[in-house]
Amino acid sequence: MANLDEPLRKVLGDKTAKVLAKGLDLHTVGDLLHHYPRRYAHRGELTPLSGLQDGEHVTVMAEVVKVQGRTLTRSPGYVLEITVTDGTGELKLSFFGRKGSYIPERDLSPGTRGLFAGKISTYRPRSGREQRQLTHPQYKVVAARSAEQAAQEWADEIIPIYPSTKGLDIETIGKSVGMVLDQLELPADPVPAPLLTRRGLIPLAEAYEGIHRPKTWDELSRARKRLKWDEAFVLQVALAQRRRAAAALPAKPRPPVVGGIGSEFEARLPFDLTKGQREVGDEIAADLSLAHPMHRLLQGDVGAGKTVVALRAMLQVVDGGGQAALLAPTEVLAQQHFRSITGMLGDLGQAGQIGGADNATRVTLLTGSLGAKARKAALLDAASGTAGIVVGTHALLQDNVQFADLGLVVVDEQHRFGVEQRDALREKVSGGRPHVLVMTATPIPRTVAMTVFGDLETSVLGQLPAGRSEIGTHVVPPERPAFLARTWERIREEAAQGRQIYIVCPRIGEQEGDEGDAAPAGEEGRRSPLGIMELLPMLEDELLSGLRIGVLHGKLHPDEKDAVMRRFTDGDLDVLLATTVIEVGVDVPNATVMVIMDADRFGVSQLHQLRGRVGRGSLHGLCLLVTDAEPGSKARERLDAVASTTDGFKLSRLDLEQRREGDVLGATQAGRSSSLRLLTLQRDEDVIKDAREEATALVDQDPGLDDHPGLAAELATLLDEERAEYLEKT
Repeated sequence: MANLDEPLRKVLGDKTAKVLAKGLDLHTVGDLLHHYPRRYAHRGELTPLSGLQDGEHVTVMAEVVKVQGRTLTRSPGYVLEITVTDGTGELKLSFFGRKGSYIPERDLSPGTRGLFAGKISTYRPRSGREQRQLTHPQYKVVAARSAEQAAQEWADEIIPIYPSTKGLDIETIGKSVGMVLDQLELPADPVPAPLLTRRGLIPLAEAYEGIHRPKTWDELSRARKRLKWDEAFVLQVALAQRRRAAAALPAKPRPPVVGGIGSEFEARLPFDLTKGQREVGDEIAADLSLAHPMHRLLQGDVGAGKTVVALRAMLQVVDGGGQAALLAPTEVLAQQHFRSITGMLGDLGQAGQIGGADNATRVTLLTGSLGAKARKAALLDAASGTAGIVVGTHALLQDNVQFADLGLVVVDEQHRFGVEQRDALREKVSGGRPHVLVMTATPIPRTVAMTVFGDLETSVLGQLPAGRSEIGTHVVPPERPAFLARTWERIREEAAQGRQIYIVCPRIGEQEGDEGDAAPAGEEGRRSPLGIMELLPMLEDELLSGLRIGVLHGKLHPDEKDAVMRRFTDGDLDVLLATTVIEVGVDVPNATVMVIMDADRFGVSQLHQLRGRVGRGSLHGLCLLVTDAEPGSKARERLDAVASTTDGFKLSRLDLEQRREGDVLGATQAGRSSSLRLLTLQRDEDVIKDAREEATALVDQDPGLDDHPGLAAELATLLDEERAEYLEKT
């Protein structure tokens, strides 16, 4: 008998085990059983061939209609060409070698059905139209119906088709799985029996059998339901334990102070806080008042007013005698935050300066580009406690940066930081943990919030502040060249009215590298994306001659970046030509137009972020998505979706559908495969929600899983040392 930890070589023998290890990184019985079929085929159902794409690795079921061999004229050799069909389209299989050396000629006679696996390519014969083909495909003949089999029974038989790889025969995986299942011996079911009954889930052994050797589609459905639940439930147990452990850690309470700097700041605000800002502010204020650390995710669409909410939280900590650190991913964004916070605070942020308020604090900026004198002063402000608010980049994480009493860490666009970086700042507190507020302007689907951020409480700002204007978005396509000409005219018109314009390119253009997203999968082979240094002379000499154009990208010296950004903010530039360095946080209310060149080179969320740089004042915003993507292509569908809505949460769901599931426990950072095999974040929200409820209740009753040893063992497998460390630092 074989358990899940049994090495495959003991069950299958050294030869097969080596093939599976080399080809698919499968080493144990558990590894193989969790290598689920990618899809299933009927014996009596042929695969539609019309939808196959060039470069796609496929396994298809088709019927042989023609077999033809011919001797090659240019070089000695022989090619066997087999044509297969699904009844509506054809696919050619090509086998090269010596005449008489090919079994396919004997196996694959007309009328034979089989599974064929390989990479789709297209070729054009001298005398005919383009044809799709598989060269040297793997194949498996599907046995014909025997005399005793009913026709319907034979046609309905389910054949699992597994993900495979070059050099691994398609029959090997199925046979290996069958051998393992025949010898499988499972320990106690990791999911408690009452939960199985309550949720209508089948036992684990039955699920493994049903996923790999289903006799009916209903059996397969029950197996998938159970195994999805396992993935969701074990993950949510890990996160529930994490939340419970965080609640047990000590932190210094920072309750609101009546008559403090926070209340004075709010009284001076030149606008009314939205209902959402007040509600989220109350949640955060309550968290900061507790004796265990706050771990809260603040998500809000572009322009929702997160900075004001975060500043109120920071001032509450300052009123309580502590300090707050705001960690930004780039120098441009850190400088923007510094200017924004000091501007909003006015004399309340000018402690020790002429004109500073009596109860003022000090705001200090600490970035890697500071000169020695300014850096020394900033370090002293942080270490002495003179600075109540310290804004910075990765420079805040260095060992020589110390705080007098760090009470709150605000992490902006937290996905830009690695786990170790965030952990380094949190460790600068002695005798406890700081409160942590994580902010993101990238709307996060609820399923992702319950998994990737499952150990955080979540607050959502869905309402835009008063005074924010609408943003119109339009695609500028290749089939309408007049639209591009009109783009440059519109820029001139806006500049003539004293308004400002962003133009964004995917890269710099001088071989320094690409600062934007790579072309989405399946869209390679096109021209190189436009760089800002390639576009600049065209703008200066012709398209926008006479306008004041500034250039901003990640390769500039930080002082140059700051100078360019200041000129644009102050209105001394008409056009800012930039890479995605301006994607988040940049706030220039006078900017009304965003032109994104080669827009199809960016992801959905990134386009939405870039669009959010305009319409930040009372003036309407305009975003133009310039592309050479043809109508009907996936790239155009993506751009049309962005143009159709400004709802970031709708777009985030689209973005999730188009992206591969990452490992929510960090294995993708370690270069390993995902722990989610059946569960999908975009389609299984109900499963994740129910699993979270069950996991939270179970961990509340049995925090250490002492009464659930099977579940504890499953959790230990998921949370090996590396992933456990990842969770501990998250």
